[in-house]
Amino acid sequence: MMARQKKKFNILEHELVPRHEVVPPQEAARILRELGIRPEQLPWLRVTDPVARAIGAKPGDIVRIYRKSPTSGEVVVYRYVVGY
Repeated sequence: MMARQKKKFNILEHELVPRHEVVPPQEAARILRELGIRPEQLPWLRVTDPVARAIGAKPGDIVRIYRKSPTSGEVVVYRYVVGY
């Protein structure tokens, strides 16, 4: 019996997945300062999330997400990467 080969799928290419990127540490510090918050106050993104894994996000990183909005064009949101 032949072993089944698992097909690889790039989640970042799916039409429903918005663009994600890890924010560089210096820029993340600036953003947090401008917002007047601590990283833990951002909505969380688990390190086990398929997109977090695909972009190589680590606990403590801040991820920028570009979402399309029918009313405002594009919206940028931030998430704080947490472990399990």
